[in-house]
Amino acid sequence: MGASGDLAKKKIYPTLWWLFRDGLLPEDTYVVGYARTIFSVENIRKQCQPYLRASEEEQDKLTQFFSRNSYLPGSYTEEAAFQKLNAHVNALPNGQKANRLFYLALPPSVYEDVTRNIRASCMGKVGWNRVIVEKPFGKDLESSNKLSNHLSSLFKEEQIYRIDHYLGKEMVQNLMVLRFGNRIFGPIWNRDNIGCVVLTFKEPFGTEGRGGYFDEFGIIRDVMQNHMLQMLCLVAMEKPTSTHSDDVRDEKVKVLKCISPLEMSNVVLGQYVGNPQGEGDAKKGYLDDPTVPKGSTTATFAAAVLHVENERWDGVPFILRCGKALNEKKAEVRLQFRDVPGDIFSQQCKRNELVIRVQPNEAVYAKMMTKKPGMFFNPEESELDLTYGHRYKDVKLPDAYERLILDVFCGSQMHFVRR
Repeated sequence: MGASGDLAKKKIYPTLWWLFRDGLLPEDTYVVGYARTIFSVENIRKQCQPYLRASEEEQDKLTQFFSRNSYLPGSYTEEAAFQKLNAHVNALPNGQKANRLFYLALPPSVYEDVTRNIRASCMGKVGWNRVIVEKPFGKDLESSNKLSNHLSSLFKEEQIYRIDHYLGKEMVQNLMVLRFGNRIFGPIWNRDNIGCVVLTFKEPFGTEGRGGYFDEFGIIRDVMQNHMLQMLCLVAMEKPTSTHSDDVRDEKVKVLKCISPLEMSNVVLGQYVGNPQGEGDAKKGYLDDPTVPKGSTTATFAAAVLHVENERWDGVPFILRCGKALNEKKAEVRLQFRDVPGDIFSQQCKRNELVIRVQPNEAVYAKMMTKKPGMFFNPEESELDLTYGHRYKDVKLPDAYERLILDVFCGSQMHFVRR
């Protein structure tokens, strides 16, 4: 659904192609694009071309992939259009008994009509039916509950996959293994040893013509309440009884319930302005984007201090920072440990830190004190560095959407958001 849109072009079709190329899709998988636009498979292939990353040697394989694609234009609101879509799917090889995956790459305003029509006209009678829902899952508590109640009235929870692509990133998924697969971290992962946790999400570019969409939600809804809270949960949660989806998500929910309400005295908001000495887009501020409403006060930067009020984390600040048009691209989790008690080095030692860098250049590294090489007995800060690009030179890290869409095919909801 939404096959002619930006998300389909940049992410969904390329992801399906990579899974097909690597032999990870079921043998008889067919892709049906549906949108209101009068379009064709040829149009889709052309607009996706810059994002497919297909080599010359893979062109025949790419042609095979698109031969399994079809496209059908139609309304999102009319049930008759979805009956036509259902007839199209039934006409495909094994279509009447096939599993069906519906990806809603759509604006939230049409979710209710589309899901209602899918339920009424397009559900498979034999195989499984699953629905992927893209964020935002509502704009506030009321609209989120309304959407959740609507989806729950049509589908079972195990059929709904609320996708947050950050949960598919290598280092975000590595947080669980790092925490619960290493003995050395268990005894120190608590308020007695950790002084603060800093979660950072920085982008070096502004809205780039998407200000009209961004202005409706702002940086908190766009990044902080989804990507960053999910990372916070992985850092703060207790060890689940297993890696089963519900066990993991149960522990995340417990963390969220322990977070005290945010006070405005613990929040800083900002909006980027142009740099008169900059070049190109650097000279433009948020309000210079023609798609942004005049005089908008929507935040493009936010910093907040949260507290997880339980036995493990009482008194430890979790500092969340995110923003657009900043000095670099970076997403990381930084745990800063407390000072070493009984200092014997005349305050020359810095605090230890464990850093999980999500992007760019995925890495895990620890900042620690060592003796500076040479004749003198002076401490110096150094790093134990596991940069994936160095350690795993020949390993291709899959795109986040690759992992998550494959998880949907496999029926795993561990890396998806639950109501």
